[in-house]
Amino acid sequence: MKEQKNILSAYDLIDFTQRKAALATVVRVRGSSYRSPGARMLITDDGKWVGSISGGCLEGDALRKARQVMNSQKPTTITYDTREESNQNLGIGLGCNGVIDVLIEPVDPDDDCNPVKIFETITANQQPVVLATIFSPDHAIGKVVLFENGVMSNHGVTPELEKTIKFDLEKAFENETCETKAYQHGNDRVEAHIELIQPVIRVIIFGGGFDARPVSQLAKTLGWNVVVTDECVAHIAPVFFPDADKLSLCHREFIDREINVDRYTACILMSHNYDYDRDVLKKIVFSETPYIGILGPRKRFEKMLGEFSRDRIQLTRAQLHKIHSPIGLDIGAETPDEIALSIIAEIQSKFASRSGGFLKYRNGPIHQRDGKAEEVFKQVYLADESRKSANI
Repeated sequence: MKEQKNILSAYDLIDFTQRKAALATVVRVRGSSYRSPGARMLITDDGKWVGSISGGCLEGDALRKARQVMNSQKPTTITYDTREESNQNLGIGLGCNGVIDVLIEPVDPDDDCNPVKIFETITANQQPVVLATIFSPDHAIGKVVLFENGVMSNHGVTPELEKTIKFDLEKAFENETCETKAYQHGNDRVEAHIELIQPVIRVIIFGGGFDARPVSQLAKTLGWNVVVTDECVAHIAPVFFPDADKLSLCHREFIDREINVDRYTACILMSHNYDYDRDVLKKIVFSETPYIGILGPRKRFEKMLGEFSRDRIQLTRAQLHKIHSPIGLDIGAETPDEIALSIIAEIQSKFASRSGGFLKYRNGPIHQRDGKAEEVFKQVYLADESRKSANI
């Protein structure tokens, strides 16, 4: 999401009386690639770009193609075949072993189908949205946006084609898919890149201690929204959290009233105050948040559960599943910065439906392209050679 924010910020700074621009979007990947479908890059005719469609190997050629699109004001789809060790067309041996289709569209600020303006409207919506970009090899046809409440927004697509693709747009909400499908549109064959665009992750840090600062900083590095709240005003001074989106002085009794916690919110309890963390957990465990991380040893959380049971508070299996205590992935973190990395990595894996294992043990592609990732990594804990020998 940070990349999308950067693209929108760069777009707002373009002086279209002096410059031309184009948007490149990865719409299909067969095999391996550095970026997944939906990756975007905003390009201007002075040779500058924001975002990326690869690891740097395709951007130069995409820039040249984008200049042609800016001059002609006609979109085009470029296919990059990186399966050959030496790609003579690109003049570089990529070795990525994949085929990548990139749609390049001109960006006209006065056009209702301006792809950046449409994307800006989507990201400002703060709800999941399915975007379909319909195109053929030589031009873009238009876009259809389906909001979670069922409202559709049509940008240059015929009612017949909108009706044809509606089912697949609705299915994308259920399966959390990103795919490109072919459709028959009159006598023509067109394709639609269908992607589910989720709201940006919001992190609420309960407790403004010194070890909360690197957590806030790292979350902001990823483009997430960050809220830090505490009962002590001295803990949430702006000088400690200069990049946080909001600092909130809130008593634990009013958390459910003052702080909005939804299904795109990750909650981190790290106040080092047992009573405070316990009372906050009582409030947020019944919210829609999919992730609650509690700093501290497992026995600390078990003590909370014992007090909950004594107070006749029974947590469901689903509620227990979203609580992570001890917090973070097992990466051997010791220092505050390392612990912050462990926490943020766990939140990322939670929202991406991944388990945080080693990629070398993953069966299948690294980037999920045809649906929601369900596979759980094989976890490997390496023992030293002497222990291995002892077990033989």
